[in-house]
Amino acid sequence: MSNEKYDQAQNLSYKLKLGLRTRISLFFAVGGLLVSIGLSGATLVLTRQQLIDSRENAASAFALTNATRLSNQLTPDSSVEDLPSIVDSMTKIEGSQRLIRIGNDWLPSQELDREDIPENILNRVTELKAGQLRVEINGKTRLVLGIPLQLFDAAYFAIVDLTDLEETLDDLRIILFGAGAGVTSLAALLGWWISRRTLRPLRNVREAAEAIAGGRLDTRLIRQSDPDLDRLSESFNEMARALEERIHRDARFASEVSHELRSPLTTLKASVGVLESRKNELSKRSQTALDLLSRDLERFNRLVSELLEISGYDAGAASLELEEVNIAQFIQATTRNDTSITYMLPANADSLVMNVDKRRLARALSNLLDNAHRYGNGPTLIEVSTNENSIQIAVEDAGPGISIEERKIIFDRFSRGSSSGQRGDDGGTGLGLSLVQEDARLHGGKVWVENPKGTESGTGSRFVIELPTIGEEL
Repeated sequence: MSNEKYDQAQNLSYKLKLGLRTRISLFFAVGGLLVSIGLSGATLVLTRQQLIDSRENAASAFALTNATRLSNQLTPDSSVEDLPSIVDSMTKIEGSQRLIRIGNDWLPSQELDREDIPENILNRVTELKAGQLRVEINGKTRLVLGIPLQLFDAAYFAIVDLTDLEETLDDLRIILFGAGAGVTSLAALLGWWISRRTLRPLRNVREAAEAIAGGRLDTRLIRQSDPDLDRLSESFNEMARALEERIHRDARFASEVSHELRSPLTTLKASVGVLESRKNELSKRSQTALDLLSRDLERFNRLVSELLEISGYDAGAASLELEEVNIAQFIQATTRNDTSITYMLPANADSLVMNVDKRRLARALSNLLDNAHRYGNGPTLIEVSTNENSIQIAVEDAGPGISIEERKIIFDRFSRGSSSGQRGDDGGTGLGLSLVQEDARLHGGKVWVENPKGTESGTGSRFVIELPTIGEEL
């Protein structure tokens, strides 16, 4: 797998990972779901058992009473024709039916007859044993009870309809399911609320870290009401304070070194100027050495100036001097000496006005164009485009392009791409793109590099500066 595909896979894996707040909410939701399932299952099982036991006990008691009454009213000479008058005097249960056997003759009910009675119940009654069984008869759940009448060759069967009991249990399942869903939702909301309160200190730490990374080095955490969190805040603030002091110290050092170099540079430039005024009097070898010295001295002077600018950013002393500028006209005026550039401007170019620091924006464009001349075979296109919240200024060149790996570090200080040659061969300082990035960031924008539109990697580069059109009072 290539590095690009590996990075894409890693990014996708990172995006698929759930955040801590989401995991806590899911943990509470799953916990609530498991508790509701456990309670609902136990409730359903116990209720079902209780209802069924109660119905079976009641049915057994009524069946035994009726069987006893039937046995008391039968005589050895009784036949099936004598049963209707006896049955009318028996206790009736709603939803129950009776089947009575005398000898080989049966008194059926209105809906059921002998074929509807399970064989195992018939066999038990034949063995003079009572039996009961829950079975499905004609699509309905019924309780079948069989009681032998031992004094006679007879048996009493009661068939009780349990449909209403099943409907009650179905309603109970729906209620318990709804209650479980409600408990799960409440548990998820509770988990979300608890995670929000619990992670608030971490969110404050994240926001403070982002502020420090954005250049607000004086950002600090306020004290919390929890001793453990207070220690976290104190440790973070101490780290931020040490970082701020270190950055300011380094920035002061770079600034002081750069200032100290100003005087000898001025002296050297004056000396080289004297030598260049009498260059014709020097030998060829001396003239070559003078040219090298002059070029390196110019590069050194640029390096010192850019180091002073960089130290200003690091020390937090950089600020904007905003002016209203017509962006399209400003770009054309800044780059009018370069006749190889084609301009692509939006339809509203004449009215495209925004507040920018002219010096910094001109320097950013100059650095991008200088890079295009040095490493990209010259700039070919400057495109200005707008959207609702920002304006983009793109500079394209016709060079060999910039690889994905180099794009990640090209804006680092003293970073040099593979096309820049050896240090000192191209006259660059390695700080130009860093200054472009800092200038864009100071405006509240950003800069990046991509392939020119409609082309593939290896056929030019496209540097894009994006500046926000909202909050221009910055």
